[in-house]
Amino acid sequence: MIGFFVKKAFFDGWDNLFALAAFNIVHLALFVLFIVLPLSLGIGNALSMVFIILGFMAIAQWQSITAFAMNGISDYHSPGFRATFENFSSSWKPGLVVGAINVALWFSLTVGIPFYLSQKGFLGLFLASLLFWTCLVALLASQYYLPLEARRGGGFSKNVRVAMILVLDNPGFTLFLFAHNAASLALSALTAFMAPGLAGVALASADAAKLRLMKYDWLEHNPGVDKKHLPWTDILGEEKEMVGERTLKGMIFPWKEGK
Repeated sequence: MIGFFVKKAFFDGWDNLFALAAFNIVHLALFVLFIVLPLSLGIGNALSMVFIILGFMAIAQWQSITAFAMNGISDYHSPGFRATFENFSSSWKPGLVVGAINVALWFSLTVGIPFYLSQKGFLGLFLASLLFWTCLVALLASQYYLPLEARRGGGFSKNVRVAMILVLDNPGFTLFLFAHNAASLALSALTAFMAPGLAGVALASADAAKLRLMKYDWLEHNPGVDKKHLPWTDILGEEKEMVGERTLKGMIFPWKEGK
């Protein structure tokens, strides 16, 4: 299943490379406007902190819009300009949630954990460890949250619960997804974060959530089966047909495929 996920995420990204770049341009513009520019101007620590927080919130809003668009790509629909911004009515609340979580994670990692570690004794170490693991679980679950909002709707509490179920029930795949997204961001430096970038991360997470939810849909219709030995070929049969087989020649020159 992991192999097919990587294949689908790659081909979905390849087929929509220019769309990824367009979404990433906005990400980069927000990052420069709210974080790089204020810090480079030396406007003072307090004002810089305000701009950084605003930057987190603005980027999260755009990432939420991106997640809704990537959900469409995962279902083999090309993202249009008008359709993308029509998602705002559904995406702004999840964007606020993700922005608040990202700010909390940033403060926890840069202020909270160092503070507790500076406190001598077992209690400080315990609280730092507890905060670290809480942040890690939140990071892992956040990979699923926006894709679930885009695919299922239902609000914050429902999708947080489902995201936690996905993390706890699929720890190996969740850790792989985290490593995949981290590697994608690292490789994005080679393209000035134009691709795959944060849009590519959103697309991979959308594909991951879609494929994992297909597992639970199948289990719902086939109760009593061995969950450790699932027939992924049957579960993903339609998706595999949609993705199809590709050649290097067909990827670069699709109009020559089959000639």
